[in-house]
This record gives sequence, C-alpha cells and structure tokens, in this order.
Amino acid sequence: MRAAGQEEALDFLRTAYEEALRSYKAGGLPIGAVMVENGSVIAVGHNRRVQDGDPIAHGEMDCLRKAGRRADYSGITLYTTLSPCLMCSGTIVQFGIKAIVVGEARNFSGNIDFLRQHGVDVVLLDNRECFELMARFIRERPELWYEDVGGRDHA
Repeated sequence: MRAAGQEEALDFLRTAYEEALRSYKAGGLPIGAVMVENGSVIAVGHNRRVQDGDPIAHGEMDCLRKAGRRADYSGITLYTTLSPCLMCSGTIVQFGIKAIVVGEARNFSGNIDFLRQHGVDVVLLDNRECFELMARFIRERPELWYEDVGGRDHA
C-alpha cells in the first residue's frame, strides 16, 4: 500500500467510520470518507444526501468539497467506508487521486475494477464495523439505500 502502514490505515479508516456513524445518527446514509496527505488528515466528510437534500452529496464528494480546491491530488489517499459508486469513482479518476482505501465492498461492490483500470491503487480492508453498520442501515431503510445507489438494479 502506497498510502500508510496497516495500523495507520486502520486509524484513518476509523475516522471515516466515525463520519459514517455521524451521518447514520443524523438520519442519513452511513458512509464516511477521509482525505490524507503525507500522513495527515486534510478533510473529512460523510454522505449528506438526506441532511442537505443534495443528490450528489455522497461521502467522498462531501470530503472533496471540504478539502477545497487543489491543483494536484496525486499525493492524496482517500479512505472511504464503502466501495465508491460510479459517480464518486469517476471523480476520483478525474482528479487524479492515485490511492484509495475501502472499508468494505460486500454491501455494495461499487467500482473497484474501474478504479484499478484507471491506475488507482485500491486497498480493500473488508472491515467488519463498516460492513455491519451499512448492513444494519440497509435492513432499516432499504428505500433510502436504493434511492442513494440509483435503484435496485444498481445495488
């Protein structure tokens, strides 16, 4: 992993998980993200679609917005609790983010292959906490989950 050592990666993922939990407790989707550069957190975010009424406010997008404009993203590692959707994956590729650490991809396989095909170093941790929080949310709020991923055909 180009990003961080395993222990450091778990610490950053823990921060993303805390963001996901914050969203869940606010009635939103439990997806969190953290941007890291040179071993330091530069932005955190979580899915805000429900809270803000914004259809593209996914966790990764919220994190990118909070980081603000940058001329270069190549030194960034993005940590996310769930495998990114196509919109977020396209944004990762568009901005040239070279490394992403994914908490889990069992509840939603996302677009890991797409990211890898476009030169992104993807590490899948298969984190139990990330998996369990998302599985709980999907059981509790399936209609909101399917809305977030663009319908049952995309889940």
